[in-house]
Amino acid sequence: MLGLTVVSLALGLGACQAKEQASGSGPGGTFGAISAADTIHLIGTEPFWGGQLAGTTLRYTTPDDPAGAPIAVERFAGNNGLGFSGSFAGKNFDLAITPGTCVEGMSDRRYPYVATLQIGNERRDGCAWTDSQPFSGSDKP
Repeated sequence: MLGLTVVSLALGLGACQAKEQASGSGPGGTFGAISAADTIHLIGTEPFWGGQLAGTTLRYTTPDDPAGAPIAVERFAGNNGLGFSGSFAGKNFDLAITPGTCVEGMSDRRYPYVATLQIGNERRDGCAWTDSQPFSGSDKP
């Protein structure tokens, strides 16, 4: 239940980190800018992490595990983003994707989504994009 609360909070507040609001839902509607068929790519720093989410499987990567660990997740569409919940290494794994320009601080890239990850009690911030909504900037930072 704590995981769902964290995701709900992040979906409501995640856009506060965003520099610009992107479209995706109207008042009272659910977020629809990323379809269930889209692949979502993730990148974060300090600590470095990343991943790729397709369907109900997220492959979570770190420098220690560049191949990544697959995590089964459930998808939730709020009115300002998406939430994904699962379990990783015996801890709750909760990811919120919210619209807004995101800069990860290591390149000149600008991403269309903010990613907020909670693993147990540890919060990680990052950025996200899809194949149909790519980042802007260099392909090789």
